Amino acid sequence: MMAGKQQAGLASRDGRANTGATRPKGGYVSDEKRWDSAYEFKIMVMLSLAFGLVGLDRFILPPLFGLKSSTMAQDLGLNYQDLGNLVSILAICWGACAVLFGMLADRLGRRAVLVPAIVAFSVMSMFSGLATGLVSLFLVRALMGVAEGPVASTGVAVAVDASHPKRRGMNNGIFQCTISLFGNGFGPLIAAQLLAIATWRHVFFIVGIPGLIVAIIMWFVVREPAKLASERGGGPVQRAPLSQIFKHRNLPLAMITLMCAMTGIFVLGAMMPSYLTDYLKLSDGQAAVISSAIGFGGALGQFGLLTVSDFIGRRLATLASYLVSAVFLWFFIHTGPNFPVLFALLFVTAMFNFGALAILAGPVGAEAAPAGLVASAAGLVIGAGEIFGGGVAPAIAGGIAQHSGIQYTLYFAMGGQVLGFLIALFLQETAPRRAKVAAGGAVSELDSAPGAG
Repeated sequence: MMAGKQQAGLASRDGRANTGATRPKGGYVSDEKRWDSAYEFKIMVMLSLAFGLVGLDRFILPPLFGLKSSTMAQDLGLNYQDLGNLVSILAICWGACAVLFGMLADRLGRRAVLVPAIVAFSVMSMFSGLATGLVSLFLVRALMGVAEGPVASTGVAVAVDASHPKRRGMNNGIFQCTISLFGNGFGPLIAAQLLAIATWRHVFFIVGIPGLIVAIIMWFVVREPAKLASERGGGPVQRAPLSQIFKHRNLPLAMITLMCAMTGIFVLGAMMPSYLTDYLKLSDGQAAVISSAIGFGGALGQFGLLTVSDFIGRRLATLASYLVSAVFLWFFIHTGPNFPVLFALLFVTAMFNFGALAILAGPVGAEAAPAGLVASAAGLVIGAGEIFGGGVAPAIAGGIAQHSGIQYTLYFAMGGQVLGFLIALFLQETAPRRAKVAAGGAVSELDSAPGAG
């Protein structure tokens, strides 16, 4: 009885109900015994599949443009500038809708936004195969960006909702790494293999089908934040006013430095197949395998470096990622048509560049979010990165390739990595394990209340 009174007194002095969470210095850490690990596992599997298909449908375009066995460029009359613009319009629409639908997901619910978006981008992939010229393909890829943006911002929020704070970085890494694994890794290889038995039009149709299946399953799996809070013994999260979205300095910093990370990734992803075949004069098979290093290295970086950031902190992991990726890209630029060396250098470049991207787009943005605005914050960070890094930067790279030479686009990508490093120096640490030694203001609101994910 005395113990009960003492516990009640502690709860009263802290101003919070005792809901099974412990409060170390710097914030709350939820009780593992009260966490639904089965749901956490199921939703991470489904999010990973959905985001992987986003990557495949999005990044199948550059190989279908650049590989010699594809006739898409000739059939539609496309050049390097057109390729850059097609990549850009998808990213710009992705970014704008990541912001808009991220805010809607905080109000209407995760499932109501996520599932229709998965259906829509899958259908738009199929429609890409029906294009008759640049204008029609441009419109279809724009609509695909409208659909894929909500999957990114809402997906981050769903992953954060489901993840135990100690696994937040790792789970975001698992979820995010599939976009590079499926899109940049398997994408060029799938394109090369399917082009041996089908036309580029059929390839677009084939890669769109799996998303429809994933959408149906996802409808029955996703849980809303209020239900998760109730299951964990807490009350519904009171959503902060949208006017407070920028109160943590990491949010605007993450928006700006993510532009730099995405500049590196999307310029490399868009131009690499053409750089290898047109500038280094490699075969389709060699170009496809080397280009796949972006995806395989990126997947390892998104999972590995996000997991590492749970232990060493978001800031240090981001800085190391930018630095290593820039150094290895410099060596890649100065390497001739040496197949194994090119693959190894591009693998490491992508691993660390994608690592920076994943840390900023996932936990850094989420941990800077005011209460109840995780999807909104994720949407702003991803949206800013996509609009410039994924949208404006590839269009600039397309112009550089068309008028100066495709080899110079790689220096543009490296410049993004160097600038990203300089901006990331000003990030504040918010990783839960590091929050014990961080300044009080750095503790994220995700970890300042019991039952929060």
